Amino acid sequence: MKIFKSLYEDAKNIQNKDPAARSILEVILLYQGFHILVFYKIAHFFYYHRFFFIARLISQLGRFFTGIEIHPGAKIGRRLFIDHGMGIVIGETTTIGNGCTIYHGVTLGGTGKDKNKRHPDLGNNVMIGCGAKILGPIKIGNNVKVGANSIVLKDVEDDKTVVGKY
Repeated sequence: MKIFKSLYEDAKNIQNKDPAARSILEVILLYQGFHILVFYKIAHFFYYHRFFFIARLISQLGRFFTGIEIHPGAKIGRRLFIDHGMGIVIGETTTIGNGCTIYHGVTLGGTGKDKNKRHPDLGNNVMIGCGAKILGPIKIGNNVKVGANSIVLKDVEDDKTVVGKY
């Protein structure tokens, strides 16, 4: 039951944040940002219980159907809004806080230089503009806005807006 309550909260959040969403039913049936959260939550359950192959299979099916790749090992908080999600990549050791918004073409990835923790941590209420790349085991604070097509390679303090190469 908890997963259904969580998915309803996600759908309601999408409806509240997207002025084009007319109803929760529309979000549930037509929004790939919602669909990938369904795939992710199922895949994450299997990943958490160490059924890695099944978790990755479900994750790849989600990618096939939505164009959004979320590794099942990522940790995602409540009320994530993925808008126009095509091309989003979220790496295995990424953590995302509550109430975040991610637009299309965003990468939360690694640099290829790190072991173990390789991907960023996002605080609460972070907004990441389309095409932005946030790379490496860095921390993005609460209420941060990352501009479109920005490249972020170092920590960002709470309540900041970053654009360009940071």
